[in-house]
Amino acid sequence: MNQLLALLIQEHEAAAPPSGGLMDIKVNVMFWTLIIFLVLFWILKAKAFPAILGAVEAREKALQDAIDAAKRDREEAARLLAEHRERIEAARGEAQQLIAEARQLGEKSRNDLLERTRQEQTEMIERARREIQSERDRAIAELRREAVDLAIAGATKVVEENLDSDKNRKLVESFLTSLSAERRPSAGR
Repeated sequence: MNQLLALLIQEHEAAAPPSGGLMDIKVNVMFWTLIIFLVLFWILKAKAFPAILGAVEAREKALQDAIDAAKRDREEAARLLAEHRERIEAARGEAQQLIAEARQLGEKSRNDLLERTRQEQTEMIERARREIQSERDRAIAELRREAVDLAIAGATKVVEENLDSDKNRKLVESFLTSLSAERRPSAGR
């Protein structure tokens, strides 16, 4: 079998013409290569290139649409962001205004309460002074009556003369009034 194989190899080498170099021009191979290339190019141009170009154009259009949509979305997002920032600033301004108004209202309420309290305090003090003055005047009048009664009783005992008690009362009251009139200017000093 080895001999048979060796024999086949020798026949093949003898039957093959001497091969040229890689750079040798072979017209026969060039002709068929050119024919095959042109036929293949014509088939591809008729069938495959329109489909390939259509797919490329569709892909290019889809990419351009995606880029345009992304630009629109980015512009819309920027517009919405600016709008939200404006709203936030407006809300902050409104909140600051509400806080300032609340402070003013609180301060006004506080001042009103303080003023009302001062007024009530002043009224209470005035009422207390009036009540004290009224009680003082009542006490003085009561003391005068008692003094008049005591003076009349004492005068009656001392004089032992029967005088009209109304007349005596008027006399003592006028005397006490003159005394109190004399004492008031000195008490005011």
